[in-house]
Amino acid sequence: MKQLTALITGASEGLGKSFAIEWAQRGLNLVLVALPNSGLEYLANYLRVNFNCKVYCIEIDLTENTSANQIFERLNTAGIEVNVLINNAGLGNWSWFEDKNADFYRTQIDLNITNTVLLTRLFLNHIDKAAESYILNVGSLGGHFIVPKKQVYGATKSFVGYFTRCLQLELSGTNVHISLLSPGGINTKPELLVMNHTLKGFAKATILEADYVAKTAIDGMLKGKKEIIPGFANRFLVVLDKIIPRFLKEIIIRRKLKSILTA
Repeated sequence: MKQLTALITGASEGLGKSFAIEWAQRGLNLVLVALPNSGLEYLANYLRVNFNCKVYCIEIDLTENTSANQIFERLNTAGIEVNVLINNAGLGNWSWFEDKNADFYRTQIDLNITNTVLLTRLFLNHIDKAAESYILNVGSLGGHFIVPKKQVYGATKSFVGYFTRCLQLELSGTNVHISLLSPGGINTKPELLVMNHTLKGFAKATILEADYVAKTAIDGMLKGKKEIIPGFANRFLVVLDKIIPRFLKEIIIRRKLKSILTA
């Protein structure tokens, strides 16, 4: 197999950082993309020293209109060929729709949707289609369910899921393998750790650590899995969603909304 080099967006923290470490542990090379001044070079040096891999950094704001083009222009200039794309960068929130302004939602849509589409399109131009290549799009279980206070985020992840499944059909029979990662809650940031720590029972079982999600996702991607849902509890929820009638799900959601409003 040709040496694999992965381009990972949102690589400086959270799940993206776990992806980078997991990839480097396998002795494979990396192109890391994240915001300027986000500690990307510190991570890159750590990976080079500890795992003896090649790491190339691109610090850029992915919400800029020309960012996707700039990334591949820099790769071509540097003579770097990537054959794995992990579309991880994204912006989430937990808030009522009217609590965020229009600029926030524009940024969220640009980062979660526009950036994913454009990078994928340019990646397909960049790769050698005679060799094996991989795309991993990071969706969310929020793209499967109606979740109060995640209205735009969930919609963007539904888009990612639809987009990925369409590409899987269009590129079936080629050397391009496309996977959708649909994780539940992940312990990535301190504020999430505090919030997730208060959960109990089944809800707590759906929360996973970022390193476990990254390993499961990369294993699944390299095996050619269409959709990767880490954790038994999360897979059970997806099966349950297909069984429960729509009207009953709406009742459950309304009760959940009522409990949030009265909390």
